Amino acid sequence: MPMHVRRKVPSLRSNWENVATRDPDAIWTWWQTAPFNVGIATGRSGLVVIDLDTGPGEPPPDWAGEDVSDGRDVLEVLAERAGQPVPLDTFTVATARGGRHLYFAAPQDEKLYNTTGKLGWRIDTRAHGGCVVGPGSVVYGRRYRITRDRPPAQLPTWLLEKLRPQIPAVRPATHALEGLRADAYVRSAVRGECERVVRAAEGTRNNTLFAAAARLGGLVAGGALPEAQARHALQEASQRHVGVGGFTVEEAMKAIESGLRRGAKTPRLPAARTGSASTTSSRGLAPSVRNVQAGLHRST
Repeated sequence: MPMHVRRKVPSLRSNWENVATRDPDAIWTWWQTAPFNVGIATGRSGLVVIDLDTGPGEPPPDWAGEDVSDGRDVLEVLAERAGQPVPLDTFTVATARGGRHLYFAAPQDEKLYNTTGKLGWRIDTRAHGGCVVGPGSVVYGRRYRITRDRPPAQLPTWLLEKLRPQIPAVRPATHALEGLRADAYVRSAVRGECERVVRAAEGTRNNTLFAAAARLGGLVAGGALPEAQARHALQEASQRHVGVGGFTVEEAMKAIESGLRRGAKTPRLPAARTGSASTTSSRGLAPSVRNVQAGLHRST
């Protein structure tokens, strides 16, 4: 995919990961319109790229001795600790500031995502959701160039284990109810929404969290539930997913805030306060749920 000249930013306005292509005609058309740097969508390319930084930056950690001055040094320390050879025999690109991009073939049976400092100081990785500047590109007046031209090696198992997303322990929904001052109906509603969020499957988490926030937002607008407590409960429930499959705190917060705003447009009181025989059944919540579902895709 094209990147802006002299920069590391995709020139495509959005959806660049899915638009990136191997189609020669599309690539030829792009580069006929303007000069570009070369961008590589790592996830779609089946790659994990380890970025070994060098040059000025954050000071080394306390454990680093005089022999540790950049990302390559840290990788050597990690390999030594793991009792493994330093994995340098793979497709390698020298970056504009003297660093190295080590290209590895990603495992086929699981997804890895971008990391910053997870392997160690001055080491980042790019995989699903990420991209790197390809060889031939120019940044800071210097060209990215191939220094080892061979097919990408398989990502070593000891590195895979370090990069594999860690799944946090599932907190029971009751944890989110601590300190919640509300009647039984509202507590039951909060518990149910939190459990839905905790159990949401990958690919449905954002929508599930948004819908849960919208339903609780209706209770907030109706005066039955303090907004701060609704937000706290949803944040606690969403922690189960943060860091798994690329799901971030920022995504969770955005879904919660958007959902609470949507729910505020449809205030509702607990069924017990309106004289209805319904409690937490879908019948009692149907008007609010229909409103949420009608606007769900427009809001996320």
